[in-house]
Amino acid sequence: MVALIDYGSGNVRSVFNALKSLGADVRLTADVSEISRAKRIVLPGVGAFGDCVGGLKERGLWDVMHAALHDGRPFLGICVGYQMLFEESEENPGVRGFGFFPGRVKRFSTPGLKIPQIGWNSLDLAPHPLWTGLPANPYVYFVHSYFPATGDESVVIARSTYGETFAAAAARGNVAGVQFHPEKSQAVGLTILRNFLGAK
Repeated sequence: MVALIDYGSGNVRSVFNALKSLGADVRLTADVSEISRAKRIVLPGVGAFGDCVGGLKERGLWDVMHAALHDGRPFLGICVGYQMLFEESEENPGVRGFGFFPGRVKRFSTPGLKIPQIGWNSLDLAPHPLWTGLPANPYVYFVHSYFPATGDESVVIARSTYGETFAAAAARGNVAGVQFHPEKSQAVGLTILRNFLGAK
């Protein structure tokens, strides 16, 4: 069973439908016991960093998410769900993330750049099981004004460039996060989600 975490962060229906289309037994849930039993966890996120952190805490899900990051189950963070895996964000100073990956989330600062970035952009991939079967430099769909910056390049598994080059995806062990939206990235995104569902 795949637990898709429901904590009031935007519309998760597209993520649910993408996973369901791949044959996953996916549950949209805020139930701690159900999340604890799940074989895989997907943490989505739309909106402000601080609101997402607050949503998890208000629903009593922060501790179970923190535990899940360290218990070996496949875990995928999407968009702000990815950003929360880092230590903090410029978007809401003083609000702490999970700190699973070192670094902080920054706002795009290139002069003249249209913010937020909305649309398709290519990835420069490092070897990782999530990318199995993808073409070179695949295009995926982004909607974001902020991106994680890390001093530990060993966790970065994909980069993209929009004014500046940033960590479009990171992973360590069974935990991965992506800044883009695989559920909106057509065949490439479905391949990534299929690879996540097949992760051991």
